[in-house]
Amino acid sequence: MKWKVTVIVRLKEGLNDPEGRVIGNALRNLGYAVENLRVPKCFEFELDSEKPEKEVEEMCRRLLANPLIHSWEYSIEPVS
Repeated sequence: MKWKVTVIVRLKEGLNDPEGRVIGNALRNLGYAVENLRVPKCFEFELDSEKPEKEVEEMCRRLLANPLIHSWEYSIEPVS
């Protein structure tokens, strides 16, 4: 069966996010009252699998994220 997968990878809380800091500073310079801006990565793909949760979790641990510094979440929906 085919699945549509969306994976969001974020730096763990408390870790420095230089890209988020730069973008947050730029937005504040433009007059927006933003705080603690973080920049996650989003991966979207289709997967042909009988056990999509197991495979997506494995993908996150092996390549899409570094378990030491990242957390992740994902959604899996059937392709219509």
